Amino acid sequence: MSPARKPAVPATLGQLRDSAWAETPLLGRAVRQEIRDNLARMVAAGEPIFPGILGYDDTVVPQLVNALLAGHHFVLLGLRGQAKSRLLRLMVRFLEPAVPVVAGCEIHDDPFAPLCADCRERIAEQGERTAVEFLPRERRYLEKLATPDVTIADLVGDLDPIKAARHGLALADGKAVHYGLLPRAHRGILAINELPDLAPKIQVGLFNAMQEGDIQFKGHPVRLPVDLILAFSANPEDYTARGKIITPLKDRIQAEIRTHYPQDLEIALAITAQEVGLSGERRGRCAVPRLVREVVEEIAFAARRNSRVDKRSGVSQRLPISALETGIANAERRCLINREPEAVVRIGDLYAALPAITGKFELEYEGELRGAANLARDLIRSAVKAVYLRRFAPEANQRVAQWFELGGSLRMGDSEPAQRSLERFGQIGELFAAADRLELGPSAAARVAACEFVLEGLYATGKITRTEAHGYGAVAPRRARSLAERDDDPDEIVV
Repeated sequence: MSPARKPAVPATLGQLRDSAWAETPLLGRAVRQEIRDNLARMVAAGEPIFPGILGYDDTVVPQLVNALLAGHHFVLLGLRGQAKSRLLRLMVRFLEPAVPVVAGCEIHDDPFAPLCADCRERIAEQGERTAVEFLPRERRYLEKLATPDVTIADLVGDLDPIKAARHGLALADGKAVHYGLLPRAHRGILAINELPDLAPKIQVGLFNAMQEGDIQFKGHPVRLPVDLILAFSANPEDYTARGKIITPLKDRIQAEIRTHYPQDLEIALAITAQEVGLSGERRGRCAVPRLVREVVEEIAFAARRNSRVDKRSGVSQRLPISALETGIANAERRCLINREPEAVVRIGDLYAALPAITGKFELEYEGELRGAANLARDLIRSAVKAVYLRRFAPEANQRVAQWFELGGSLRMGDSEPAQRSLERFGQIGELFAAADRLELGPSAAARVAACEFVLEGLYATGKITRTEAHGYGAVAPRRARSLAERDDDPDEIVV
């Protein structure tokens, strides 16, 4: 923790030595110990460890806390959209707000224990007059996306012959070094995303830093005992594939922590609500009914279960986030076109969000045959069915379905004014009574959203049909029998 008293910020080594900083354990403390001390204090005080990370309290967070308390290098294994990068970036909270370093040092040297040759020479020449500065914790966290073109010089560094020649140095002189990411992360955290994309010969460059705590530059006897924690992220499929990660590196990674998608609806709803925030004018004008939010989350759950979707790629939590954002935008567009005071998101707006859904999953062969857009429609229908059956019994709203069986039909546009839609819905017997049971609100836009949900629920359960050309209508008797006999597996629903 920070010093008890707050002196003027020291600007030289002498001032630092005479200040309260010299009396604290901050100087000379290893990064692992620093993280452990601050994390232990947070846990004991009951503070949020990873604020904004939902659904991991009983799974990922305890494992990650254990790894950090043990001072381990670790890897987060998970499919896309499982908050791996966010978890890594939140580790900066466990570092001190600022620490003193030798001013201008590329590797953030401790003024009392410098590593690099330049700092040692400067302190030897200037002594107590050596300039120091305070490094904020955000600059002690470095992140690198692993790509096949990363070189050992990028990662570790290299001996710079031009620098050596310019200053008349031997290549074995430490002042001839060009530092890479590992030494620049000295006294901090280095996170490497998508670790399997590093070439095997580059992975070897991590060995010494992880086990012996130092790095070496080519064949010259220049060593640098760096102090850092290495954190990685990877897709489980790539991490376990032969040849992607070399065995000695896996052996040096001391903890493998598996992330996962939200495991229940309430957590998924909370995550999406956190990411899709309406502010200012939009909050007062836009309303997203709970049942629409549930449908959005059920789309992601259905996609993760669907046999036509590639399980190895996963279905990111970005799918419901993007779908809901686009649905809100479509409702706003309708509101602006019709100059209405309130925009209420309805199920039809989710069909307008198909472009935000189709790019969020990879397809198996059968899915490619079906097509991404058609599969997305299947998923929306499956999601509506799940939410509808949570609110209505399967046999409910038969009188609404009978109106269509007697020859009624209804085609709506997603830009139609709410009052006009209500007039058309009023023709359908008992539709308003069914919609009012959903309690979405008394406004015209809210009642339209409720009526549309009832109709979509009847369509999803096979009681009525809907086509792009003709809208809602009766199900042909032969097709009705087929739907009644069909299994309820979402993969079997055909639009």
